[in-house]
Amino acid sequence: MSAGELGAGMSTSTMASVVAVMVALAIVILVWSVVDIASNGMARYRRLFTERAHVGLSELFLFIDPARLFVLNIALILLLSALTWGLTRDPVTPLGVALLTAWMPRFTLRWLRQRRVQKLEQQLPDALLMLAGALKAGVSLSQGIQQLVREALPPISQEFDLLLREQRLGVSMDAALDNLNQRVPLQSITLTVSAMRIASETGGQLAETLERAAQTLRQKLAMEDKIRSLTAQGKLQAWVVGALPLLLMFALNKLEPAAMHLLFSTPTGWATLVVIALLEFFGVLVIRKIVAIDV
Repeated sequence: MSAGELGAGMSTSTMASVVAVMVALAIVILVWSVVDIASNGMARYRRLFTERAHVGLSELFLFIDPARLFVLNIALILLLSALTWGLTRDPVTPLGVALLTAWMPRFTLRWLRQRRVQKLEQQLPDALLMLAGALKAGVSLSQGIQQLVREALPPISQEFDLLLREQRLGVSMDAALDNLNQRVPLQSITLTVSAMRIASETGGQLAETLERAAQTLRQKLAMEDKIRSLTAQGKLQAWVVGALPLLLMFALNKLEPAAMHLLFSTPTGWATLVVIALLEFFGVLVIRKIVAIDV
Protein backbone atom coordinates (compact mmCIF):
# COMPACT_ATOMS: atom_id res chain seq x y z
CA MET A 1 0.00 0.00 0.00
CA SER A 2 1.37 3.37 -1.00
CA ALA A 3 1.72 6.33 1.30
CA GLY A 4 -1.05 8.23 -0.54
CA GLU A 5 -3.52 5.39 -0.16
CA LEU A 6 -2.58 5.05 3.53
CA GLY A 7 -3.11 8.77 4.10
CA ALA A 8 -6.45 8.68 2.26
CA GLY A 9 -7.58 5.74 4.38
CA MET A 10 -6.58 7.51 7.59
CA SER A 11 -8.36 10.72 6.52
CA THR A 12 -11.50 8.75 5.68
CA SER A 13 -11.38 7.02 9.07
CA THR A 14 -10.85 10.36 10.78
CA MET A 15 -13.78 11.90 8.89
CA ALA A 16 -16.01 8.94 9.87
CA SER A 17 -14.96 9.32 13.50
CA VAL A 18 -15.71 13.05 13.44
CA VAL A 19 -19.10 12.44 11.84
CA ALA A 20 -19.90 9.74 14.43
CA VAL A 21 -18.92 12.06 17.27
CA MET A 22 -21.05 14.87 15.84
CA VAL A 23 -24.04 12.55 15.39
CA ALA A 24 -23.65 11.26 18.96
CA LEU A 25 -23.38 14.83 20.25
CA ALA A 26 -26.49 15.83 18.29
CA ILE A 27 -28.40 12.85 19.72
CA VAL A 28 -27.31 13.78 23.26
CA ILE A 29 -28.40 17.40 22.76
CA LEU A 30 -31.71 16.26 21.27
CA VAL A 31 -32.40 13.88 24.15
CA TRP A 32 -31.44 16.54 26.69
CA SER A 33 -33.77 19.06 24.99
CA VAL A 34 -36.65 16.59 24.97
CA VAL A 35 -36.10 15.72 28.64
CA ASP A 36 -35.85 19.40 29.58
CA ILE A 37 -39.03 20.28 27.67
CA ALA A 38 -40.86 17.30 29.18
CA SER A 39 -39.73 18.17 32.71
CA ASN A 40 -40.73 21.82 32.29
CA GLY A 41 -44.08 20.77 30.84
CA MET A 42 -44.68 18.35 33.70
CA ALA A 43 -43.78 21.02 36.25
CA ARG A 44 -46.17 23.49 34.60
CA TYR A 45 -48.93 20.88 34.44
CA ARG A 46 -48.40 20.03 38.10
CA ARG A 47 -48.57 23.71 39.09
CA LEU A 48 -51.76 24.33 37.12
CA PHE A 49 -53.31 21.08 38.39
CA THR A 50 -52.60 21.83 42.05
CA GLU A 51 -53.79 25.45 41.74
CA ARG A 52 -57.07 24.50 40.09
CA ALA A 53 -57.58 21.55 42.43
CA HIS A 54 -56.95 23.76 45.45
CA VAL A 55 -59.52 26.31 44.29
CA GLY A 56 -62.07 23.66 43.35
CA LEU A 57 -61.67 21.70 46.58
CA SER A 58 -61.90 24.89 48.64
CA GLU A 59 -65.21 25.75 46.96
CA LEU A 60 -66.48 22.27 47.82
CA PHE A 61 -65.18 22.49 51.40
CA LEU A 62 -63.07 19.37 50.78
CA PHE A 63 -59.75 19.59 52.58
CA ILE A 64 -57.59 17.25 50.48
CA ASP A 65 -53.96 17.77 49.54
CA PRO A 66 -53.87 18.66 45.79
CA ALA A 67 -50.35 17.19 45.51
CA ARG A 68 -51.69 13.75 46.41
CA LEU A 69 -54.43 14.11 43.83
CA PHE A 70 -51.80 14.98 41.23
CA VAL A 71 -49.79 11.85 42.03
CA LEU A 72 -52.97 9.75 41.91
CA ASN A 73 -53.92 11.26 38.57
CA ILE A 74 -50.49 10.53 37.06
CA ALA A 75 -50.63 6.95 38.39
CA LEU A 76 -54.09 6.43 36.85
CA ILE A 77 -52.91 7.87 33.52
CA LEU A 78 -49.97 5.47 33.37
CA LEU A 79 -51.97 2.46 34.60
CA LEU A 80 -54.94 2.89 32.29
CA SER A 81 -52.71 3.69 29.30
CA ALA A 82 -50.65 0.55 29.93
CA LEU A 83 -53.77 -1.59 30.28
CA THR A 84 -55.22 -0.12 27.09
CA TRP A 85 -51.97 -0.77 25.23
CA GLY A 86 -51.91 -4.35 26.50
CA LEU A 87 -55.48 -4.97 25.36
CA THR A 88 -55.50 -3.17 21.99
CA ARG A 89 -51.84 -2.92 20.86
CA ASP A 90 -52.89 0.33 19.23
CA PRO A 91 -50.76 3.46 19.83
CA VAL A 92 -53.68 5.86 19.31
CA THR A 93 -56.16 4.41 21.81
CA PRO A 94 -53.83 4.63 24.85
CA LEU A 95 -53.15 8.28 23.97
CA GLY A 96 -56.87 9.00 23.95
CA VAL A 97 -57.32 7.18 27.26
CA ALA A 98 -54.44 9.19 28.77
CA LEU A 99 -55.97 12.51 27.64
CA LEU A 100 -59.39 11.48 28.95
CA THR A 101 -57.92 10.43 32.31
CA ALA A 102 -56.00 13.71 32.56
CA TRP A 103 -59.24 15.62 31.92
CA MET A 104 -61.37 13.61 34.36
CA PRO A 105 -60.38 15.51 37.58
CA ARG A 106 -61.55 18.82 36.12
CA PHE A 107 -64.80 17.23 34.96
CA THR A 108 -65.32 15.61 38.37
CA LEU A 109 -64.79 18.87 40.24
CA ARG A 110 -67.16 20.68 37.91
CA TRP A 111 -69.81 17.96 38.36
CA LEU A 112 -69.45 18.01 42.15
CA ARG A 113 -69.72 21.80 42.18
CA GLN A 114 -72.90 21.71 40.08
CA ARG A 115 -74.43 19.13 42.39
CA ARG A 116 -73.49 21.19 45.43
CA VAL A 117 -75.00 24.35 43.96
CA GLN A 118 -78.23 22.53 43.08
CA LYS A 119 -78.52 21.09 46.58
CA LEU A 120 -77.84 24.51 48.10
CA GLU A 121 -80.58 26.06 45.97
CA GLN A 122 -83.03 23.39 47.13
CA GLN A 123 -82.12 23.99 50.78
CA LEU A 124 -82.35 27.78 50.58
CA PRO A 125 -86.17 28.22 50.99
CA ASP A 126 -86.24 26.10 54.16
CA ALA A 127 -83.20 27.95 55.47
CA LEU A 128 -84.87 31.31 54.91
CA LEU A 129 -88.03 30.15 56.67
CA MET A 130 -85.92 28.91 59.58
CA LEU A 131 -84.13 32.26 59.73
CA ALA A 132 -87.44 34.16 59.55
CA GLY A 133 -88.83 32.09 62.42
CA ALA A 134 -85.78 32.84 64.53
CA LEU A 135 -86.16 36.58 63.84
CA LYS A 136 -89.82 36.45 64.80
CA ALA A 137 -88.79 34.80 68.06
CA GLY A 138 -86.84 37.96 68.91
CA VAL A 139 -83.23 36.96 68.25
CA SER A 140 -80.80 39.00 66.18
CA LEU A 141 -79.78 38.19 62.62
CA SER A 142 -76.38 36.82 63.69
CA GLN A 143 -77.97 34.60 66.32
CA GLY A 144 -80.51 33.38 63.78
CA ILE A 145 -77.71 32.48 61.38
CA GLN A 146 -75.92 30.62 64.20
CA GLN A 147 -79.07 28.62 64.83
CA LEU A 148 -79.35 27.93 61.10
CA VAL A 149 -75.77 26.66 61.01
CA ARG A 150 -76.44 24.31 63.94
CA GLU A 151 -79.67 22.84 62.58
CA ALA A 152 -79.23 22.87 58.79
CA LEU A 153 -77.30 20.35 56.70
CA PRO A 154 -74.39 21.01 54.36
CA PRO A 155 -73.83 22.75 52.03
CA ILE A 156 -76.11 25.60 53.23
CA SER A 157 -74.75 25.35 56.77
CA GLN A 158 -71.15 25.54 55.50
CA GLU A 159 -71.78 28.72 53.52
CA PHE A 160 -73.52 30.55 56.38
CA ASP A 161 -70.90 29.28 58.84
CA LEU A 162 -68.23 30.87 56.64
CA LEU A 163 -70.31 34.07 56.67
CA LEU A 164 -70.25 34.05 60.48
CA ARG A 165 -66.50 33.40 60.54
CA GLU A 166 -65.94 36.41 58.29
CA GLN A 167 -68.00 38.56 60.65
CA ARG A 168 -65.93 37.41 63.62
CA LEU A 169 -62.84 38.58 61.74
CA GLY A 170 -64.28 42.08 61.41
CA VAL A 171 -66.05 41.89 58.06
CA SER A 172 -69.33 43.81 57.92
CA MET A 173 -72.62 42.04 57.21
CA ASP A 174 -72.95 43.67 53.77
CA ALA A 175 -69.44 42.60 52.77
CA ALA A 176 -70.04 39.07 54.06
CA LEU A 177 -73.26 38.86 52.05
CA ASP A 178 -71.39 40.09 48.97
CA ASN A 179 -68.80 37.35 49.47
CA LEU A 180 -71.58 34.77 49.77
CA ASN A 181 -73.10 36.03 46.53
CA GLN A 182 -69.73 35.76 44.79
CA ARG A 183 -69.02 32.26 46.09
CA VAL A 184 -72.41 30.94 45.03
CA PRO A 185 -73.41 32.51 41.69
CA LEU A 186 -77.14 31.77 41.94
CA GLN A 187 -80.12 34.00 41.24
CA SER A 188 -81.66 32.67 44.45
CA ILE A 189 -78.69 33.85 46.52
CA THR A 190 -78.72 37.21 44.73
CA LEU A 191 -82.43 37.60 45.49
CA THR A 192 -81.87 36.67 49.15
CA VAL A 193 -78.95 39.06 49.57
CA SER A 194 -80.86 41.89 47.89
CA ALA A 195 -83.92 41.29 50.09
CA MET A 196 -81.83 41.30 53.27
CA ARG A 197 -80.05 44.49 52.24
CA ILE A 198 -83.25 46.32 51.33
CA ALA A 199 -84.90 45.30 54.60
CA SER A 200 -81.90 46.40 56.65
CA GLU A 201 -81.49 49.74 54.82
CA THR A 202 -85.17 50.75 54.72
CA GLY A 203 -86.00 49.47 58.18
CA GLY A 204 -88.58 46.93 56.97
CA GLN A 205 -89.58 43.70 58.59
CA LEU A 206 -86.74 41.35 57.73
CA ALA A 207 -88.66 38.24 58.81
CA GLU A 208 -91.54 38.99 56.44
CA THR A 209 -89.09 39.79 53.67
CA LEU A 210 -87.35 36.44 54.12
CA GLU A 211 -90.70 34.64 54.13
CA ARG A 212 -91.70 36.28 50.85
CA ALA A 213 -88.30 35.44 49.37
CA ALA A 214 -88.68 31.81 50.47
CA GLN A 215 -92.13 31.62 48.89
CA THR A 216 -90.81 33.10 45.64
CA LEU A 217 -87.91 30.63 45.57
CA ARG A 218 -90.27 27.70 46.19
CA GLN A 219 -92.42 28.74 43.24
CA LYS A 220 -89.30 29.14 41.09
CA LEU A 221 -88.02 25.66 42.03
CA ALA A 222 -91.44 24.12 41.34
CA MET A 223 -91.52 25.77 37.91
CA GLU A 224 -87.98 24.57 37.13
CA ASP A 225 -88.87 20.99 38.13
CA LYS A 226 -91.93 21.09 35.88
CA ILE A 227 -89.90 22.41 32.94
CA ARG A 228 -87.20 19.82 33.61
CA SER A 229 -89.74 17.01 33.48
CA LEU A 230 -91.33 18.36 30.29
CA THR A 231 -87.99 18.75 28.49
CA ALA A 232 -86.56 15.39 29.62
CA GLN A 233 -87.81 13.73 26.43
CA GLY A 234 -86.10 16.34 24.26
CA LYS A 235 -82.82 15.87 26.11
CA LEU A 236 -83.10 12.10 25.67
CA GLN A 237 -83.70 12.64 21.95
CA ALA A 238 -80.48 14.68 21.80
CA TRP A 239 -78.52 11.75 23.23
CA VAL A 240 -80.25 9.28 20.89
CA VAL A 241 -79.65 11.46 17.83
CA GLY A 242 -76.00 11.85 18.82
CA ALA A 243 -75.37 8.16 19.55
CA LEU A 244 -77.35 6.57 16.71
CA PRO A 245 -74.90 7.33 13.84
CA LEU A 246 -71.97 6.14 15.95
CA LEU A 247 -73.74 2.87 16.80
CA LEU A 248 -74.71 2.44 13.16
CA MET A 249 -71.10 2.93 12.05
CA PHE A 250 -69.93 0.39 14.62
CA ALA A 251 -72.52 -2.17 13.47
CA LEU A 252 -71.69 -1.68 9.79
CA ASN A 253 -67.99 -1.97 10.55
CA LYS A 254 -68.65 -5.39 12.09
CA LEU A 255 -70.99 -6.52 9.30
CA GLU A 256 -69.18 -5.04 6.27
CA PRO A 257 -65.57 -4.33 7.28
CA ALA A 258 -64.33 -4.20 3.66
CA ALA A 259 -66.83 -1.53 2.66
CA MET A 260 -66.34 0.49 5.85
CA HIS A 261 -62.55 0.34 5.44
CA LEU A 262 -62.80 2.96 2.70
CA LEU A 263 -64.37 5.36 5.19
CA PHE A 264 -61.26 5.27 7.38
CA SER A 265 -58.51 4.93 4.78
CA THR A 266 -59.33 7.36 1.95
CA PRO A 267 -59.44 11.17 1.80
CA THR A 268 -63.09 11.03 0.74
CA GLY A 269 -63.89 8.89 3.77
CA TRP A 270 -62.02 11.26 6.08
CA ALA A 271 -63.95 14.21 4.65
CA THR A 272 -67.18 12.29 5.19
CA LEU A 273 -66.24 11.64 8.83
CA VAL A 274 -65.52 15.35 9.35
CA VAL A 275 -68.93 16.29 7.89
CA ILE A 276 -70.64 13.66 10.07
CA ALA A 277 -68.88 14.97 13.18
CA LEU A 278 -69.88 18.58 12.41
CA LEU A 279 -73.51 17.63 11.76
CA GLU A 280 -73.55 15.59 14.97
CA PHE A 281 -72.17 18.48 17.00
CA PHE A 282 -74.52 21.11 15.62
CA GLY A 283 -77.54 18.79 15.82
CA VAL A 284 -77.00 18.03 19.50
CA LEU A 285 -76.20 21.71 20.19
CA VAL A 286 -79.44 22.91 18.56
CA ILE A 287 -81.55 20.37 20.48
CA ARG A 288 -79.92 21.33 23.78
CA LYS A 289 -80.52 25.02 23.05
CA ILE A 290 -84.19 24.33 22.32
CA VAL A 291 -84.81 22.41 25.56
CA ALA A 292 -82.70 24.77 27.73
CA ILE A 293 -85.40 27.07 29.16
CA ASP A 294 -84.31 29.65 31.70
CA VAL A 295 -86.83 30.52 34.39
